[in-house]
Amino acid sequence: MLLTFSGVVFEWRGPAPFYFVAVPDVEAGQIREIATMVTYGWGVIPATVTIGDTSVTTSLFPKDGGYVVPIKNALRLPEKLAAGDSVHVSLSIGV
Repeated sequence: MLLTFSGVVFEWRGPAPFYFVAVPDVEAGQIREIATMVTYGWGVIPATVTIGDTSVTTSLFPKDGGYVVPIKNALRLPEKLAAGDSVHVSLSIGV
């Protein structure tokens, strides 16, 4: 499954800052349809995320009935992303 969407990078501050982009409702619904086939537990969905010229493997996390895409430093730093930036996201999820 390949999904593309736009979103805003947001920061969650815990012991260390973490960055995410929320998956819009329509795309989150499409992910829910295949979630049981691809999850490896706890509702976490393995995926490859591409923003700009950079791709990384990661796992989508369930949140509030939808999903969030972690923006790892391996993606954030080369693309010079910060909280509040609007980004175009491409997600590849295996079925």
